[in-house]
Amino acid sequence: MTVYHIVLFKLKKGTPDETISQLKEAATAMVGQVPGLQKIDLGPPVPATAARAKGFDYGLVAILDKAENLKGYAEHPAHLKVQDIRLPICEDTLAYDFEF
Repeated sequence: MTVYHIVLFKLKKGTPDETISQLKEAATAMVGQVPGLQKIDLGPPVPATAARAKGFDYGLVAILDKAENLKGYAEHPAHLKVQDIRLPICEDTLAYDFEF
């Protein structure tokens, strides 16, 4: 069953746009490198509903072909590169996975 890996980020104040671009570039580069990762998209909340985002100002949706690939995704060197960019710029992160 397809897995949707959703991650929300509360960015630290003053995070440069360039660093956010690096995060997005590194994350999208994982497609084709990480086994089972079909697609990944990142971006800010839709302005019409941003007030409901509870301070999370950036999000990610990764689509994997099955739950068994989540462990490999988390441990893959391409994902660890994304983590190296993410950790210094986030004050909080929320992850949620579900199958559909």
